Amino acid sequence: MSEDVKRMGRDLAYQGTILKVYKDHMKFSNGNTAEWDFIHHDGAAAVIPIMDDGKILMVKQYRNALERDTLEIPAGKLDDPQEEGIVCASRELEEETGYRSENLEWMLTIRTTVAFCDERIEVFVARDLIPSKQHLDEDEFVDVKAYELEELKQMIFEGKIQDSKTMAAILAYESKYIRK
Repeated sequence: MSEDVKRMGRDLAYQGTILKVYKDHMKFSNGNTAEWDFIHHDGAAAVIPIMDDGKILMVKQYRNALERDTLEIPAGKLDDPQEEGIVCASRELEEETGYRSENLEWMLTIRTTVAFCDERIEVFVARDLIPSKQHLDEDEFVDVKAYELEELKQMIFEGKIQDSKTMAAILAYESKYIRK
């Protein structure tokens, strides 16, 4: 922690199925104090599935926080805080898209909202996709469709794709693998 900021205590305010919300009691080098909200998330992984023709598989699903469907790369939370991101990404790829891959490569790590949450998402690129079968959760309804990279970039810049992990992943994929 910084020399200017010290956490004096942390109280659990709420525990849900995917996160814990805390009230942190902070003290600063100038003597002032404050209460800060802190959200703990065990972590997640996401994957950019690349079809043999170069198209990217995307999933459309309902997101309660936005009260609408969103278009995203496949992703999900770690089953356990110690689970490796590549294991989670591989599982989510098959569960959500009905494809699997033995060729996953780490691309980047995203911290979604550093001001108040410690969520960490590891993003992988999956190639050599093998048709399999979707294994959706009972409360999960997902449509899968392949898109050209340029279509996805246009949707990002038109505001149609707003999910931060998806935007970062698609633009990083283009930068790292397409525009070398």
